[in-house]
Amino acid sequence: MNKTILITGASSGIGEACTCLFANSGWNVVATLRDPVNAPAFENVENVFVTRLDVQDIASIEQAIAAGVARFGGIDVLLNNAGFGQYGVFEAIPRAQVLEQFEVNVFGVMDVIRAVLPVMRKARSGVIINMSSGAGLFTLPMISLYCASKFALEGFSEALAFELLSLGIVVKIVEPHGGVTATRFSERAAAGNAVNPELTDYQPFIERSAEAFARMTAARLIDANDVAKVVYAAATDGTDRLRYLVGNDTRGFVKARAELPDQAYVDFLRGHFQDALGKTKPGG
Repeated sequence: MNKTILITGASSGIGEACTCLFANSGWNVVATLRDPVNAPAFENVENVFVTRLDVQDIASIEQAIAAGVARFGGIDVLLNNAGFGQYGVFEAIPRAQVLEQFEVNVFGVMDVIRAVLPVMRKARSGVIINMSSGAGLFTLPMISLYCASKFALEGFSEALAFELLSLGIVVKIVEPHGGVTATRFSERAAAGNAVNPELTDYQPFIERSAEAFARMTAARLIDANDVAKVVYAAATDGTDRLRYLVGNDTRGFVKARAELPDQAYVDFLRGHFQDALGKTKPGG
């Protein structure tokens, strides 16, 4: 029998690219999205089952998994792809948006995994792939909440991997970095860009940070299809490898995190935003 993968956030970008790649490779795909009305063209493909799953709605999670099992007989691989980023300085982000960031990127992932584990435990096998980010390895200004959610996801995934290995279930993390084209990630992040006109103290920092980001844009953004190929490799390589990096490290952030002592790494990153940070010394 063909293997089956369930993908969250399949409506566009990486999720859509993964759905197409796995389906074209002969897999059964449970392609889930918040609003099935927005399903791409693959909704009419025989081995693709499109259904609603909102990671903030536990009932929809349970229904989607049950429907996927009923359609294809089981779930061999889970790809937790749904997620979004929150832009803006922390003080400008309302608490409700802080909660939403974690509900989608962390708690939603946990809820989907909790719902699929009985299926995988019964089979004594399975692969869980969590879509992380370079922002789960290193930090950047203006995305503190996104970094926090991805750091949390990284820690959860790494610890969970210990718990599930004895059951024949492997946890993996895919980490796109350096920017990915053809996704709606930036659109949702920009739409939720936190701005508080009363917090004028931050304005010079915000403007200079934007200039720094513009100067260090990666020479080549990766494509969603590049990420999908790495996800496919992670799902099929038969190993218990934890992390899979995919992207362009022309800025050297990944290398710095991996190779430099902690303070040297911090100084390296701050060097990219030196103008934005100004001349203020620690303590004032």
